Amino acid sequence: GAPNVSTATAVREQHGRDESMHPCAPPDVVVWPQAVGQVQELAALCHRSRVPMVPFGTGTGLEGGVNAVQGGVCFDLSCMDAIAELSLEDFSVTVEPGVTRKALNKHLRGTGLWFPVGTVGM
Repeated sequence: GAPNVSTATAVREQHGRDESMHPCAPPDVVVWPQAVGQVQELAALCHRSRVPMVPFGTGTGLEGGVNAVQGGVCFDLSCMDAIAELSLEDFSVTVEPGVTRKALNKHLRGTGLWFPVGTVGM
């Protein structure tokens, strides 16, 4: 619905650039899925229609990966920010794709664990 979909120029431009030197290449539309099932449905629709899909986290990348050079649909995953499970015994955590490093570290505060910058395998 409307609060979860935008074609506004400013929103599209925000989602068509990151911290890289590459020029802005905005998507045709930005969507904010709330659950895995919505991502699956949107991805299936894009696949059937042969429309590019561009994932968007926080826009801090340095590679230009959010640039929608062929247009398409930007999946802003920031609303999917639940921390589902934490296992202190095996140092693992299950998170949704919108969980930021700062949010995870806030959740871990008091456990003796932390998630540093540059860690691979989140």
